[in-house]
Amino acid sequence: MSLRQDQIGWLLATATITLIPHFGHLPPLLAGIAAVLVGWRALIATGGRRLPHRHALSALAVGIIIAVLAEYRHFFGKDPGVALLAGLLGLKLLETRQIRDGRSVVLLSLFLQLAQFLYQQDMAVAALTLLGALGAVASLLALQSRGNASPRSRALEAGRLLVQALPLMLVLFILFPRVQGPLWGLPADAFNRVGGLSDTMAPGDLARLGESSAIAFRVDFQGEPPPSAERYWRGPVLTRFDGHTWRAGLLQLADQPSYQPQGAAYAYAITLEPHNQLWLLALDFPAVSAGTRISNDFQLLAREPVQGRRRIELVSYPHTPVGRDESGLVLRQALDLPPRSNPRSVELGRLLRARASSPADIPDLAIEHFRRSGLRYTLDPLPLGRDDVDSFLFDTRQGFCEHFSAAFVVVMRAAGVPARVVTGYQGGEINPVDGTLVVRQSDAHAWAEVWLAGRGWVRVDPTAASAPQRIENGLAAALPDSARLPLLVRADLAWLHGLRDRLDALNNRWNQWVLGYNPARQRALLSGLGFGDPDWQSIAALLAGGCAIVMGALTLWALRQRSPADAIDRSWQRFCRQLASAGLPRNSWEGPLDYARRLAHERPDLADTIAAIAADYASLRYGPGEADPDRLKRFHQSTRHFRPR
Repeated sequence: MSLRQDQIGWLLATATITLIPHFGHLPPLLAGIAAVLVGWRALIATGGRRLPHRHALSALAVGIIIAVLAEYRHFFGKDPGVALLAGLLGLKLLETRQIRDGRSVVLLSLFLQLAQFLYQQDMAVAALTLLGALGAVASLLALQSRGNASPRSRALEAGRLLVQALPLMLVLFILFPRVQGPLWGLPADAFNRVGGLSDTMAPGDLARLGESSAIAFRVDFQGEPPPSAERYWRGPVLTRFDGHTWRAGLLQLADQPSYQPQGAAYAYAITLEPHNQLWLLALDFPAVSAGTRISNDFQLLAREPVQGRRRIELVSYPHTPVGRDESGLVLRQALDLPPRSNPRSVELGRLLRARASSPADIPDLAIEHFRRSGLRYTLDPLPLGRDDVDSFLFDTRQGFCEHFSAAFVVVMRAAGVPARVVTGYQGGEINPVDGTLVVRQSDAHAWAEVWLAGRGWVRVDPTAASAPQRIENGLAAALPDSARLPLLVRADLAWLHGLRDRLDALNNRWNQWVLGYNPARQRALLSGLGFGDPDWQSIAALLAGGCAIVMGALTLWALRQRSPADAIDRSWQRFCRQLASAGLPRNSWEGPLDYARRLAHERPDLADTIAAIAADYASLRYGPGEADPDRLKRFHQSTRHFRPR
């Protein structure tokens, strides 16, 4: 059976809703191919043109395959697989002639809707997927119906079906045994697009992060959070320097820290966005919690890459002295400089060492020199020369935090003070809606650590010497060129901040209670409901029982519902009983029109009335299309007032 216009319209709408979210990560060529194919099918539907020949479709299929290979060089993985499905969806629309073809389009759409969650799992993606599912269900209803219906009534019918599925969905969500991690292995490229810090640093790296308003992590403090000046979230520690790029040194991992925590403590839970690295971005200096390790440079590390959103409860002690008994190898690495690199900065370090009465005075002298030099903090520094640090300190005199920290560490090493760069995040903004501290990629920061005899490793932030507002009030307050910042970070849009805070709070609840519903939370919920400490067998039994109860309730509800066809049959049965009481019963094998023809011979006086009622019933009950309202009203009135004698 050929498709009607309304059926094609629903299929096109479903395919469009499904493809739009994928255009953000598909290469422009493949996104354009999918859009052109869908648009082509829409033109055919509206203009009455013929569908392309199968040879043309075969050529298009080969072209899509070649385009995918040209972009990705292979077919295996998330990105090429999704791109191929997107192209095939548009291609399937161009060969859709019959109902079975339409069902294939719906099935492809559902696969692509599921694939959206391989990229993001936030509320916006869930809402788009729900809208796509509504379109898919409406398309299936249109494909199985015999008549046209308005888009509004079709959408309402699909919405009712989705609402009826909600109880079963909730039972499955709450009671399905939770498995930590995916149920199947994701392809190797599943995490190649995550952003954030790197384990290397070169001029401009953190400035690029400063232009992103994406959330890096959220923090819930138990009690008052630390002041802004102490909100240093430690990430990769970079020791090796080749004159341009900083890299991490060799790490030694332990289950317990080498320091003894002391001083003020901050207890908090941090929810990290996936970044596909091992670091966990804690305040200095944390006590190790379950599932974590700590390195010899005091980074808190996970045992496996953070490939999904992760919540960790920690306690940090920022005033703990660390590294007082540091090994000689670590200190020698923290003094190493490449030969013949940045000679002016090296000479500055030697001059500071000569002026200082002790090594402990050198960092203060360097900070004072930075302050007097008029260094400017900016997201858009001028290009640097061959010697990056010399060019920054003596020529351009403008840079971002990576310029300040790298220059400070080079000067310290030249002065004989062991030093290294620490990258991470600094600050964060309290969301007034839910009280969480939100740290964004634009809060990425780099600072320095110097080693002083008797004190160990001490944090020094040279950026604060030239841009103290960066530490106290965040990036937007410190930059004069705030127009370069993302809209959600700029300080001059209070109304947008309010909207952002509400959406962030809503997203945080979604992350904690939907995406964060893990085995531990499931057991805690069931224990709170009186099921003790259930194992997986008990949870499976509860799941089976819950599904049985929901399905039984839905079945009873469905049996009590009456459709318009039930009312038509009731009126017909009443009509037949009236005739039977007059001695004119209907045989069980007789259809309505045969019954009317027989009675026309037996009761000619009733022939016209009976024939009209029988014809209306046959058309309403068995005819194509939706019931005609005028005929339906006439049929009910005729049977109600029929009184044979």
